[in-house]
Amino acid sequence: MWTEEAAATAEAPESGIRNKSSSSSQIPVVGVVTEDDEAQDGLEEKQLKFVKKLVQCFQNGLPLRDLAQIFKILNLCAGKIKNQPRFVESAYDIIKLCGLPFLKKKVSDERTYAEDTANSIALLGDLMKIPSSELRIQICKCIVDFYHAEPPKKHIPGYQQASSSYKIQMAEVGGLAKTMVQSITLLENQLVEKLWVLKVLQHLSTSEVNCTIMMKAQAASGICTHLNDPDPSGQLLFRSSEILWNLLEKSSKEEVIQQLSNLECLLALKEVFTNLFMRGFSHYDRQLRNDILVITTIIAQNPEAPMIECGFTKDLILFATFNEVKSQNLLVKGLKLSNSYEDFELKKLLFNVIVILCKDLPTVQLLIDGKVILALFTYVKKPEKQKIMDWSAAQHEELQLHAIATLSSVAPLLIEEYMSCQGNARVLAFLEWCESEDLFFSHGNSFHGTGGRGNKFAQMRYSLRLLRAMVYLEDETVNTDLCEKGTIQQMIGIFKNIISKPNEKEEAIVLEIQSDILLILSGLCENHIQRKEIFGTEGVDIVLHVMKTDPRKLQSGLGYNVLLFSTLDSIWCCILGCYPSEDYFLEKEGIFLLLDVLALNQKKFCNLILGIMVEFCDNPKTAAHVNAWQGKKDQTAASLLIKLWRKEEKELGVKRDKNGKIIDTKKPLFTSFQEEQKIIPLPANCPSIAVMDVSENIRAKIYAILGKLGKKFSSNLQESICFIGEIWNEIYEEIKLEKLRPVTTDKKALEAITTASENVGKMVASLQSEIIESQARQDVQNEQKVYAKIQATHKQRELANKSWENFLARTSNAKTLKKAKRLQEKAIEASRYHKRPQNAVFHQTDIKGLNTTVPAGGVVTVESTPARLIGGPLADTDIALKKLPIRGGALQRVKAVEIVDAPKKSIPM
Repeated sequence: MWTEEAAATAEAPESGIRNKSSSSSQIPVVGVVTEDDEAQDGLEEKQLKFVKKLVQCFQNGLPLRDLAQIFKILNLCAGKIKNQPRFVESAYDIIKLCGLPFLKKKVSDERTYAEDTANSIALLGDLMKIPSSELRIQICKCIVDFYHAEPPKKHIPGYQQASSSYKIQMAEVGGLAKTMVQSITLLENQLVEKLWVLKVLQHLSTSEVNCTIMMKAQAASGICTHLNDPDPSGQLLFRSSEILWNLLEKSSKEEVIQQLSNLECLLALKEVFTNLFMRGFSHYDRQLRNDILVITTIIAQNPEAPMIECGFTKDLILFATFNEVKSQNLLVKGLKLSNSYEDFELKKLLFNVIVILCKDLPTVQLLIDGKVILALFTYVKKPEKQKIMDWSAAQHEELQLHAIATLSSVAPLLIEEYMSCQGNARVLAFLEWCESEDLFFSHGNSFHGTGGRGNKFAQMRYSLRLLRAMVYLEDETVNTDLCEKGTIQQMIGIFKNIISKPNEKEEAIVLEIQSDILLILSGLCENHIQRKEIFGTEGVDIVLHVMKTDPRKLQSGLGYNVLLFSTLDSIWCCILGCYPSEDYFLEKEGIFLLLDVLALNQKKFCNLILGIMVEFCDNPKTAAHVNAWQGKKDQTAASLLIKLWRKEEKELGVKRDKNGKIIDTKKPLFTSFQEEQKIIPLPANCPSIAVMDVSENIRAKIYAILGKLGKKFSSNLQESICFIGEIWNEIYEEIKLEKLRPVTTDKKALEAITTASENVGKMVASLQSEIIESQARQDVQNEQKVYAKIQATHKQRELANKSWENFLARTSNAKTLKKAKRLQEKAIEASRYHKRPQNAVFHQTDIKGLNTTVPAGGVVTVESTPARLIGGPLADTDIALKKLPIRGGALQRVKAVEIVDAPKKSIPM
């Protein structure tokens, strides 16, 4: 208990509002004494009187510097409550002061007394253990006031109010949220106090720090299990759902879901949702119902959540389909959704939860029983004008798109139900309406309707997604049914119609539609020659149309990359293997277009294009097209492939010298990846590292192309032997690691393969050295030829100039001599302009008209290359651009052009 002296000295704490006559500057020190009952009662009276004076002194706020001592007094009051209920009022009054602003004398006080403040605020949560309803409610009110700070009633000289967020920060530091969560278990049957605690937690959960603390204290499961506690006010459900929302958003979502994924929590959520669905008619009830459904949807993402076991999945499927498929279930008997905003949102949320639930395979049977496919297909049809709609036009359009999107997830799981509902026929008929000219004003005002305002692109987009999902199941029943209904022709028709009417405004969606059409065609035609023949030349034309796209658009981010991938896939699946289509593709310069894309040097396309090229090279007509192709700077296909090979080896870290020659003949193809990856024993059905490396890079494909195109490559198996050697070397290393000893014959075979691989590496290295040396010798010879030609030209010019000088010396006609000298000056000036030697040889046209003769026996030979052939200002630049025409899948024969060398003109001397 407190001493009398302590009570006396407590009358004037330093707070800026103490009595003027007091000189005390300390909150009283608490001591303990032993006295009889009468004296004790007297002392307690003094203590109660002291607390009243204390409260009166701090009626405008608590100074931070005094906060620790004030809370010590509060703690002592709380300790006496059990035996002396009169101290409840004292504790109540002190706690009430905590709702007032904290005061600081210095700017640094917030930092200086931060620890004391955090510990003091944390004590409020501990005081919730006191079995006093009045005290608990006051604690909650005090904490709520942290978030609704009010300015002091009057200015206190020497003090200023602490920042409004200071209390909130100190509550986070002190861990107040944890003790408040724990206090819920103390309030099982005390509704008022429980509502106040939930209100506090609602405020505290606006902070990520507090949400993390609450999550660790199992707040989610603790709150969820009490959702159905009796509450006439409805506040319990509202505040609880708000707290759960905040926990999911501001703390570890996975941890919260894990806490809620138990039978008790899901049963509580199920009961709440069912009650609100059947009996909630107010705007508030419907909004709360939707919030609970969203929380449930998030929990359903956890495959371990017992959604089926608690019966929630079955009820949700029923609620999602009862409007479209009539049910006699008592839960929905007589129920009908209105076209209010909340019910409209509910319908979309129910579609969404079906998509989540169907990911759990045991749900499939419930989807069948609930006739989900039939219910969703009621939206896959053109709008009926005369039918009275339950929804507005905009709402129906949004639900229609949402239903088709839901079918894309559900229908692949329920193939029999899809086919029994004539799913293919319904989707194809709907696509016909999408392509028709029927008047239809699309609102396009939803997530699924993006880009579809005033057109039917959104409907077409989601219908094609559905078809793509069904085709890629590779179910022969589905795909055969589609082909029999003319899907291939219909898809090609839609594609041609789209490209005939460009729409730059909705370009991204149009590109997605085109990509899906090509993927559908690929899925239908792959491995089916008859379907490839149906694809035919019309299909090849749309493929070529895409291949001619400006390469700059690939960087636009609109989806041209995806479209090009789809196009390459369709070449592989719809053209290759069908010889008429292959020939038509070649005739229309398709190989040129493939090589043009390959020359862009974009790694993401190279592997697929090279794979297509390998297959095309089986067609004997392909080689001529590949050899005829020319890229920028007259690049040939062979040089392009070699360039790609070198780039690939550089990226893979293959060891080569500066000339590209093999360094390690034992491992000529070895990459840095293989070097870093240690040899480990693998099962027989797992590919080795060497196999994986070759399958993932492009070298094998380039080698295959070169081997198929040139005769000199067809019998050249060096690289294959090197590759096989690497594989057997890995096998040998694995055998060593496993401490196995091969039998004699196997050992000899391994040694022979290893030796053969090494010999091939040496042979290739030797061949490379010979090629490099031969090239060097050839370069020297070419250089010598050039010098010889320059020397001969120089001598020829000297002879010509000498003849000209002789001509000038012998002429006697002054007029002719004057004209000749003028021409000579003109030639010298021209030679300076063109940077040629001044003693240039004159062209015959320069001396035409000179009325003289050259002395007998002398001949002036004039050589001059026309400017159009040497790149002068009047050069004919079209000569370099001319290509040989290609028709019928092969190069056509071009008539030879006879070139007649004009005789060198000479002037008789």
